Amino acid sequence: MRKNYFTKSLLIAACALSFFACSDDDSTVLPPPSDTDAKPYVIAATVTTSNAETTVLLNASSLDEDTISAVNSGLVTDAASYWVFHGTDYLYGLAYNQGNAGLTRSFVMDANSNVVARDAEYAVNRFTTYGIYDNYIITTSTGNAPDSLADANGYLPKMFLVSYLDTDAETYASNSAGGKYLSENFLGNGEYVTLAGFQQRGGKLFAAAVPMGLSQYGASVDGGRYVVYPELVKTEDGGSNSSSYKKGELQWTQYPDECYIAIFDDETLTGKKLIRTDKISYACGRNKSQYYQMIWAVENGDIYVFSPSYAKTMAAEVQRTVLPAGVVRIKAGEEQFDDSYYVNIEELSGGRSFLRSWYMGNGNVLLQMYDQPFTLGSSKNLTSLGLAIFNVTTKSFKYVAGLPQTVSSLGTAPYMENGFAYMPVTTTDGYPAIWKIDPVTAVAVKGATVEVTSLKGVGKLLHNP
Repeated sequence: MRKNYFTKSLLIAACALSFFACSDDDSTVLPPPSDTDAKPYVIAATVTTSNAETTVLLNASSLDEDTISAVNSGLVTDAASYWVFHGTDYLYGLAYNQGNAGLTRSFVMDANSNVVARDAEYAVNRFTTYGIYDNYIITTSTGNAPDSLADANGYLPKMFLVSYLDTDAETYASNSAGGKYLSENFLGNGEYVTLAGFQQRGGKLFAAAVPMGLSQYGASVDGGRYVVYPELVKTEDGGSNSSSYKKGELQWTQYPDECYIAIFDDETLTGKKLIRTDKISYACGRNKSQYYQMIWAVENGDIYVFSPSYAKTMAAEVQRTVLPAGVVRIKAGEEQFDDSYYVNIEELSGGRSFLRSWYMGNGNVLLQMYDQPFTLGSSKNLTSLGLAIFNVTTKSFKYVAGLPQTVSSLGTAPYMENGFAYMPVTTTDGYPAIWKIDPVTAVAVKGATVEVTSLKGVGKLLHNP
């Protein structure tokens, strides 16, 4: 992994494109900042020249104002799918490669306010979701179990492939070599599941269990015991990428009108307890192979579970949910759904749903909104460049105003500070910027401009001697 500062050749290429305002002498080496010039905010960005796209981690003293330049600044590193901040101590660049392991490295802030790479580098399992538990960053996906567990047909059961990144010890471990964590018949209906997001409350770990249908293994049990709709069983291999399937599978769930949350004893995903509600569909946002977190704990320990009702887009009517996008609650100290709490977010939003959600604090949840309602097959035609604020206490919903009309992409996660959300926003005109979102007014105000091509993530690191 590259960890040098911008090289002279990169700057010359950038100057030739008029991307940076460069001087005739670009070889000046800037001194490190003093302790009184701390720049704790870290922005993951990309710079595109005629030859390549480069990922750089930039420092900033503020996200509310000023212009941040990449000239003679920043740490050049490899690209990552997600930039995950573990508190203010560590930053992890989680890399995802379709069907393969990705290289992941972590970063810290040194005493001179420079972001520096730590020594260890990991090839993590392919993952479809991630979350935090104590000092661990956990990633999971669902894949085939070892050959030793094959049935008489040679079909392999599905299992969770779990990676554990210990942020303090700077170590990596996974369960991929064993046959633990089977996800077959996870809900008792024969279907296998994948997990979406992780929310810690006390020592327990909560995750949405998203039903995926019947694998070849599950569909063949007792001659098709769990097959409710035989016409949905695949008669040949097909599909591509995250939608590929095998002959004999029943792809996607037969039970779209329910939501399960798995409650585990700890990060080992043991001691499983399942709770179910029929007020919402499964609780995850989806984009290709990625399953986004929709469960969030608030300050008093209540957990709110959101469903975008993605199953509204399914082709088969029997697999299409009739439930609107909504939210339910698990009260503090309890491990069951609260029957007294339900909000129809789809009704409040004017019929639209959401791709992602993030908890801001004080009961406010930031939602990344789709531009039109879900319909059959609509997931391929939707864009999700709008934002909204939902308050779990007042049950109020407001679209965020103030963002430019030329938004082309949003960061994978905003940074939360003092009740505000700082969202990286890339536009089709001008440089991208960090936009500050006030949950009370639901207004976004432009903050720091970043002279790069696009923004991927933002957060804060403090020196931790």
